[in-house]
Amino acid sequence: MDMKLELVPLPVTDVERSLAFYVEKVGFHLDHDVQPGNGMRVIQLTPPGSACSIVFGTGMGSANAPGSIQNLHLVVKDIAAAHTLLLERGVELSEVQDMGGVKYAYFADPDGNSWALQEIPAR
Repeated sequence: MDMKLELVPLPVTDVERSLAFYVEKVGFHLDHDVQPGNGMRVIQLTPPGSACSIVFGTGMGSANAPGSIQNLHLVVKDIAAAHTLLLERGVELSEVQDMGGVKYAYFADPDGNSWALQEIPAR
């Protein structure tokens, strides 16, 4: 039986600020930005090459406080290139850290939801 993680909700305070951060700075693709009514707005974004997306918006209800989602991983082939690209786009992120062959760099969105870039050595 397959079980595919395909959507992760992110709690945010400012939808427009978050949309700009993820699309313009991090480079996620905007899949949907819909307003089905009753003040609800749903924005779905996907990292380049990913089968899993994130979603945020207004009127969706969430038990999580903005900034409470921590350490989501974006796996990349070349962390140095990804690090340079994000820096050039204005993302504040840590230096690359080598943890015994697996490399990481960390950043957060404007609300404090945190992300890890991860490079796993080829096998």
